[in-house]
Amino acid sequence: LEGITSFSTFPLRIWTYIGLAVAGVAFLYGAWMIFDTLAFGNAVRGYPSLLVSILFLGGIQLIGIGVLGEYIGRIYIETKARPKYILKGKNSVK
Repeated sequence: LEGITSFSTFPLRIWTYIGLAVAGVAFLYGAWMIFDTLAFGNAVRGYPSLLVSILFLGGIQLIGIGVLGEYIGRIYIETKARPKYILKGKNSVK
């Protein structure tokens, strides 16, 4: 775990992608429910609309957690003050 998190913020970025996916699926399902109600007159019961709202808000929260994690990860990498490049050897040209 240390090897993955020491050099990259990608594991933190995964939560942003998961949040976008969850919010996107919830939005599409909500749009489908609205279309189904308007086009075919099918009444929406309470459970699907509750599911859409919970999934959408959960996705938004995951996006927020991912963004905060990205900030914290970048701060952590900057505070280590590692050099951008590590030289294998020093060759001098004369």
